[in-house]
Amino acid sequence: MAPVKLNPTATPRAPRAAPRVVKALNRSVARNAADNQLLVSTLSPAHRAPILALAKRIADAGCNLADARVSTIGNDTSVMLLASGSWDAVAKLETAVGKLARDEELQIVHYRTTPREPTAHLLPYLVEVIAADRPGILVKIIEFFSRRDISVEQLSSMRYQAMQTGAEMFQAQITIGIPSETHIAALRDDFLELCDGLNLDAIMDPVKF
Repeated sequence: MAPVKLNPTATPRAPRAAPRVVKALNRSVARNAADNQLLVSTLSPAHRAPILALAKRIADAGCNLADARVSTIGNDTSVMLLASGSWDAVAKLETAVGKLARDEELQIVHYRTTPREPTAHLLPYLVEVIAADRPGILVKIIEFFSRRDISVEQLSSMRYQAMQTGAEMFQAQITIGIPSETHIAALRDDFLELCDGLNLDAIMDPVKF
């Protein structure tokens, strides 16, 4: 075997360092910002509705406005806002809302909440009812769905005077969540039968977006 020749001028190669392994010890996983939510509900005279003031405070705190509901009933306005953001942003918003609550004309309730669980198994349907006004109509409608474990997602109702005749009328729009295993045709038949018995004009159709 031929002898191996060594180069005396060659610089010896340093041994290769072992790959560095970094372990994340005691490192908490950052929560999704959407997991931090603040629900703010206000009631005030219509001319003092704090919609703009609340929207500014949500933005200034670094939060996002995830959902909003505004309704004027009589001389008062109800505002309900859902803000989401990082933990410290929501804490900053809590402080800002607390300062706004010092206004004696505003009634404000706010508290932390969590995201709603997915409801993909619920089918959104819109129910519309019109009838001559009399006590108890809304109670019977809600009771009908409650007995069948059908949730009321949104509801809006009002009394008004018919322009043509002056008759006192009742109108309601209700968004419901129907479990996907429900037989829709049978449910609709039962509901319309209830409405016929109560002398109500009603429809129940899927919500279209």
